[in-house]
Amino acid sequence: MSENSGSVFEKIYEVVKKIPRGKVATYGQVALAAGNPRWARVVGYALHQNPDPTSIPCYRVVNRDGRVSDAFVFGGANIQVELLKADGVVFLDDRHVDLKNFRCELIP
Repeated sequence: MSENSGSVFEKIYEVVKKIPRGKVATYGQVALAAGNPRWARVVGYALHQNPDPTSIPCYRVVNRDGRVSDAFVFGGANIQVELLKADGVVFLDDRHVDLKNFRCELIP
């Protein structure tokens, strides 16, 4: 990354704030909307250091297959599942979100 990681993280946080309740986005979608499609891993790092989980709903970000994170920093995968279900997101199984119906479209 050529930019300072703080400004990159801020871009990522601004994108994540736009994911509406009842929807999810993938790490790749967030990376693209933040300005670089190669930042998917950076999105994970940024969300792991989320300074304000109340305002930055990092639990709404899942992998490209709709799977929740096993290492969700704010309480583990079970908490992420609970938060998403509370938002109204439906799961195909115990760890995979129904992306066909619950993925939001982020516009860069």
